[in-house]
Amino acid sequence: MAEYRSLLEELAQNITAEDLEQLKSACREDIPSGEGDAIATGHHWFAFLERHSKLDQANLSYIEHIFEISRRPDLLTKVVQYRTQVLKISEEDEVDTKLTRIPSAKKYK
Repeated sequence: MAEYRSLLEELAQNITAEDLEQLKSACREDIPSGEGDAIATGHHWFAFLERHSKLDQANLSYIEHIFEISRRPDLLTKVVQYRTQVLKISEEDEVDTKLTRIPSAKKYK
């Protein structure tokens, strides 16, 4: 769990206000109206995603998708590294577990 929290902290530190607006826009269908304004930092965004079951330490596919469509390959790379090094999910396992979006993950390895 400590590695997961460390990953979220590192990601949050690399999300600017402009990035956050782009990320919120990319997942606007999943943010109930009126709640978007309460998401003011990367930390708030991750907390929101966890509360709404879009993110947890074993399920990173949602943020991988959002980082891919938001054109943040640097953040996507950090998530892919966490998944392969900490969770020990290999490319073969990816197919079985459905924890990742394989096309995006393969591009950034």
